[in-house]
Amino acid sequence: MGNLPLSTGLLKADTSTSREASEGKFITRRICNGITYYYTPVTACHVEDPQTPSAPCPISSLSPSAVFLSDSCSADTSSPLLLETADSSLNPSYSCSTSRPLLVFFSWLGAQPGAVAKYRDLYLDCGMDVLLVQSSVMHFLWPRWGLNYGLEVLNILQEPPFSERALLVHATSIGGYTFTQVLTHIAREPKKHGGLAERVVGHIYDSLVVGSLEHMATGLGKTLVPRLEGFIKNTAMLYFWLFKSHTADLYENSIQVFYNSPITSPALFYFSQNDVMCNPAVLKKLMDFWRRRGVVVDSRKWKESTHAAHLRCHREEYLSTLQHFFNSLPISSIKAKM
Repeated sequence: MGNLPLSTGLLKADTSTSREASEGKFITRRICNGITYYYTPVTACHVEDPQTPSAPCPISSLSPSAVFLSDSCSADTSSPLLLETADSSLNPSYSCSTSRPLLVFFSWLGAQPGAVAKYRDLYLDCGMDVLLVQSSVMHFLWPRWGLNYGLEVLNILQEPPFSERALLVHATSIGGYTFTQVLTHIAREPKKHGGLAERVVGHIYDSLVVGSLEHMATGLGKTLVPRLEGFIKNTAMLYFWLFKSHTADLYENSIQVFYNSPITSPALFYFSQNDVMCNPAVLKKLMDFWRRRGVVVDSRKWKESTHAAHLRCHREEYLSTLQHFFNSLPISSIKAKM
């Protein structure tokens, strides 16, 4: 039941040769294009917690309809269903532990491997496995594709070895939009997907893009080609106007889904006042609305920071806030595993 072992020492650069978090080796499994599973291996006879024996789930024994969904994901289908481990020297008897909580990380657009690795290693070192979900700009520009992608993510989380696990969600920038597409399907079919919402014990939003269509267009410009930021912003605004029923109207629907999210577990928001992609007044309105719904909401605001880089710019404050948030979660079994 102790505190999460969060410290600045846990964060380190990712390299192509290193496949170790501070607590030991981990295995990388690519599920499909944009979705990758990282887990700390255990042997088939290993028991993590004497009170709760772990249930081994050897990756190699899973059927294509379970985790490795290359055929259903918008992926490069030339890749084999079962890809290499992060370290080929690992014994093939190693498996993932379904007793371990799963952190679903929805990354920002164009996130580089080294930057994502800092979050991955942080959560691996806290005793969680990590499912990385990366978004394409087309998931945003054509929302129906984003909805299809959201359904694929949802289906993966409802199949072994993820189907019985407690979930935490960390969504950064456009990752919040992708996660909202998952929420849209849960809201549409609560009887079918409501169980997943109940499994989410906490959700974290970092640099959420909040405000008007202009904020969204600004985000595209800064992310895609910063040198042509103004041109891309104006082009995006024209595009939203021309295809309003296929873009702006669906964005508005997504906003309403997020406001009335089927997930009501504790939430944490990171943001800054100088973020041109986020209107702090609108974000405060959202947080207040959630509090009135009974959601426990915590936040960390900075006067100046960098979009999707608060961890780099304010590492100690970021980690201490995260530590406090995890310690406040009411699931003692999860805290014990951290």
